[in-house]
Amino acid sequence: MLPWRDPRMTAWQILVSEIMLQQTPAERVAPQFEAWIKRWPTAAALARATPAEVIRQWDRLGYPNRALRLHKTAQVVVRDYAGELPDTYEELVALPGIGDYTASAILAFAHNKRSVVLDTNIRRVIARVWNGQARQGPSISSIEREFAQSLVPSTDKAAAIWSAAIMEFGATICTATKPSCDSCILAKDCAWRLAGYPTGDIKPRTQKFVGTDRQVRGIIMKVLRDSTGSVTQNDLRTLWADHQQLDRALDGLVTDGLVDVTRAGRLRLPQ
Repeated sequence: MLPWRDPRMTAWQILVSEIMLQQTPAERVAPQFEAWIKRWPTAAALARATPAEVIRQWDRLGYPNRALRLHKTAQVVVRDYAGELPDTYEELVALPGIGDYTASAILAFAHNKRSVVLDTNIRRVIARVWNGQARQGPSISSIEREFAQSLVPSTDKAAAIWSAAIMEFGATICTATKPSCDSCILAKDCAWRLAGYPTGDIKPRTQKFVGTDRQVRGIIMKVLRDSTGSVTQNDLRTLWADHQQLDRALDGLVTDGLVDVTRAGRLRLPQ
């Protein structure tokens, strides 16, 4: 069982898992999540940490600005909600870095409230089983949201169970590639299957990483995580041949608040 499925998880810990799972596979998240909540089990505990500690603990999960936003959210939750995660959509989306999906997921999985959770897996199941399409478009349309709203059970508990079940179904059976149609309990009712899989082979979109600014940002962040103090820009120039790209990536990290520049011009994690 994935650790965030444990019924003993608090609303705050479920939020931590949702933030970590954004753009990161569950198998990579699981050990990091367990180490994180062991160190900082509550919003209050995380709020007391320094940004540098948070970034180091985040390690190589990627997109480390998520860690800083989670840290800021912890501080807001402590300051405004006595350390307890709010349980209304409006309050959740007002928190740093919390969007529609995350707020809806927290309402369903942490607070057992009715909401429309539209992650990649749920959207794919709805597209195939009910609409006869291999996948939904890249963005959620109002028509898609309204249709999903009509499928979710009307009561809080049933709606939360439905969302969790469809999400798990999409992750394990109705997968993006090589769905297990032969063993699928919905096969006889699946509009996509009955239509003969009209879009043909499913080819997942992949994002280029090697040679991108993302790769360079990751290299810089690793150096700073591993450093006990600060480094100079010259220290970084041995790491990447394209110094113009290196400077661009570094400027982006400084702008994002992930790197501090000291008065002496040295680089370090934010304090």
